Amino acid sequence: MGDLNVSKRAQSVPASPIRKLIPYSDEAENRGIHVYHLNIGQPDLATPTIYFDRIRSFKGVDAYTNSAGLMELREKFSEYYKRWGIPFEKEDVIITEGGSEAALFAIAAVADPGDEIIVVEPFYANYRAFATFLNVKLVPVTSRAENGYAMPPISDFEKVLTSKTRAILFPNPGNPTGTVYTSETLNEIVDFAFNHNLYIISDEVYREITFDGLKAHSIMDFGKQENLIVIDSLSKRFNVCGARIGALATKNRSVLKSVLKMAMMRLSPNRLSQYGALGLFELNDSYYRTMVNEYQKRRDVVYDELSKVPGIVLSKPQGAFYFAARIPVDDSEKFVKWMLTDFSVDGKTTMVAPLSGFYVTPKLGKDEIRIAYVLKEKELREACQILKMGIGAYKSERKKAKV
Repeated sequence: MGDLNVSKRAQSVPASPIRKLIPYSDEAENRGIHVYHLNIGQPDLATPTIYFDRIRSFKGVDAYTNSAGLMELREKFSEYYKRWGIPFEKEDVIITEGGSEAALFAIAAVADPGDEIIVVEPFYANYRAFATFLNVKLVPVTSRAENGYAMPPISDFEKVLTSKTRAILFPNPGNPTGTVYTSETLNEIVDFAFNHNLYIISDEVYREITFDGLKAHSIMDFGKQENLIVIDSLSKRFNVCGARIGALATKNRSVLKSVLKMAMMRLSPNRLSQYGALGLFELNDSYYRTMVNEYQKRRDVVYDELSKVPGIVLSKPQGAFYFAARIPVDDSEKFVKWMLTDFSVDGKTTMVAPLSGFYVTPKLGKDEIRIAYVLKEKELREACQILKMGIGAYKSERKKAKV
């Protein structure tokens, strides 16, 4: 009997650039090294107790829900959107297993195998995995560290437009960059998409988390609503990453009908998580203010510390809880591994995410990293100081190796 092979699809799906290095941190911790994890967007803020209170109050059978989710939860999403001036009715919302499933469904709904979707790189790394799984090609337009990862000009989109282009996909606020796009920029993108009969898939998971009085504009603020799809999640704004409650929302009935059929394949979202999520929408504005103030303080700590690194290229993020920066190393993935295998300060080291896996274009991101500022200020400052010392030590070691 010959060897059994897995499918080409299974072989081609990329590993998470964030999670694939976890074995190195596990080994470091097994050696007694304390690892400051700035590599994954898992905040340390407490999950609101109302979420757990709701689940504890549940009575009856933990049965399937509608494949589109609990109608009460879809209504809560609708009310929430309307407070933001986003005109989604409950019928426009499908509850998903996290924002990731919403992104997967959105790509599958608008693009066939061989079709193309324009992405703004660097982007949320799992977009690449979803597209590869669906045999959809991601075509990049590139933002640059030197100008704060601002949206590339429309001329860049025009250069990559082909007869196979079906959509434009980007997060706002940005993961991994922390960039918040201006209303002028978004209006241009919407006009471009409308003029070329393209969808826009707008990932608005970090909507509330913006700094210095800035507001994140929803793509739905700019009209042309039949072309627009919003993907969303409760994971980050309420720190319920494990609940896996997301949403896909659109005014396009054909997209909704298609996504509902996909949702039927996995039967329904988790009932208890949905039930708990109902309570989260009862939190008032003070909850969001407290959360945003905390992240803004953390952002300032990271910026203050990393600005002292000679040769670094970074801008102060406007939203989310991520920093993307170009650092003076030859290969950020090798550097991250080295920090875990060869470097520590008083028994401690820092783990960040190499940024190459957040790009489509080969070789881009090799000297860039993403930092998730998901630790308390004191820990965060020490982690950044260790990172700064690590960059200096790594450069020195590499220089010696070349002599």
